Amino acid sequence: MTPARIAPSILSADFGRLADAVKACEAGGADWIHFDVMDGHFVPNLTVGPIVLRALRGETRLPFDVHLMIEEPLRTLDQYLDAGAARVAVHVEAEPHLHRFAQVVRGKGASPGVAINPGTSLAALDAILPSVDFVLMMTVNPGWGGQKLIPSLDRIRQLARAIAERSLSVEIALDGGVGPGNIQQLVEAGAGHFVAGSSVFGRGDVGRAIADLKAAARSLPSAIQGVTT
Repeated sequence: MTPARIAPSILSADFGRLADAVKACEAGGADWIHFDVMDGHFVPNLTVGPIVLRALRGETRLPFDVHLMIEEPLRTLDQYLDAGAARVAVHVEAEPHLHRFAQVVRGKGASPGVAINPGTSLAALDAILPSVDFVLMMTVNPGWGGQKLIPSLDRIRQLARAIAERSLSVEIALDGGVGPGNIQQLVEAGAGHFVAGSSVFGRGDVGRAIADLKAAARSLPSAIQGVTT
């Protein structure tokens, strides 16, 4: 089994100490730093922009994983790529020109992905799957951190089958409600990359929280006492 990769979301970190937060994530064994970018339109909340990426780029060697929950993402995409984004996901619900998006991201040497909300049919991904490196499946409704995971195992399996049937090299990433109690089930269903906010920053010890997530992902199914997904 490929080890699960963890991308702590700074949305759940102390915004007054973001540099310390990303350093703690690197020291604790995180694989990426995740940025939830919200514009107050596509989702109700308003969060960070490219200036924050640029300010933190010199604070860690970890690659930046950027999730654009914004309207018209192509208008500002270059700003995030120029600020240091290593991979970027836009929503299938927000961007009608997904192939153009993927071309722009690859042209900057970064990795393109597409995000999809829990209520959107996976059929919306059919045309773009061959052109992206990953699908960011939302396992909560986007806009706020700390939500409970929406039951998603069958949906993850369905996407994993579709990827395998087309012989594509597309990773399944999950965002929302991931914790030690459910991550192993999610790995078994086909996911390999996990955005984790409150389950990393809400426990006091970032390094221990990341280690616990990775250990839980490797556990035997009988050892998991988690929520029903």
